[in-house]
Amino acid sequence: MLPYFGYFSAIFIGLSLGIMGGGGSILTVPVLVYLMGVSPVLSTAYSLFVVGSTSVVGAAGYFRKGLVSLKTAVIFLIPSLLSVFAVRKLLMPAIPHELFTLGRLVFTKDLLVLVAFAVLMVVAATSMIRSKQAEVVLDEDLHRQQAFNYPLILGIGLVVGGLTGFVGAGGGFLIIPALVLGARLPMKLAVGTSLAIISLNSLIGFTGDLSAGTPIAWGFLLGFLAFALAGIVLGTYLARFIPGARLKPAFGWFTLAMGTFILLRELVFTP
Repeated sequence: MLPYFGYFSAIFIGLSLGIMGGGGSILTVPVLVYLMGVSPVLSTAYSLFVVGSTSVVGAAGYFRKGLVSLKTAVIFLIPSLLSVFAVRKLLMPAIPHELFTLGRLVFTKDLLVLVAFAVLMVVAATSMIRSKQAEVVLDEDLHRQQAFNYPLILGIGLVVGGLTGFVGAGGGFLIIPALVLGARLPMKLAVGTSLAIISLNSLIGFTGDLSAGTPIAWGFLLGFLAFALAGIVLGTYLARFIPGARLKPAFGWFTLAMGTFILLRELVFTP
């Protein structure tokens, strides 16, 4: 029963990526771990492939409408791609399987990934829940006179690349505010550009896993991807009628609940 619900969740992941330009990828690892039975570290690799491939389809739809800023994407991706590849190729394989023991709790590499992911979910959820306040701050009209903020774009790119590499999430909740505030992009253009950045970031990170010799169950992975692709095609279509900002608070509360559940399950109610 759980695997079937996992495939349904893949549709939801693609749907949210298509409508909001981010957010859905934050659920990919929990879905793979708790519904599909994949190990946490391998789930981050699978997540990079699913999120990257799904975002390519979404970005293509926005690109055809002229809603991708190539200049901004390139500037953002310069530090981000270096960061994500280094994390997947060098850092992840170097982390030992068992880190330390705290009482009955054995802090393993898998647990580190899950805890880091749960903390990221809580941070992302807070950002999405506060989206009504953020809309005022992120309104492109208020920032139209600002210069292109290169340090902000480069800095966020470096941070997002590291996060993407470590936990397998696209980082759209960080990318979109950076694009609106730092590059003065209108929201729809920021969503399309975000998808383009997420797609390249994630797929380059996945090549780091391939070069490191990570075993990949391609049949399972492509099947899961097919459901996510169906979701993003639908989400890109629905984005014409449903403003992503309206959905973010509700999605944020759901993400907050998921992040809290992971922290409690792994750190408090350990088997």
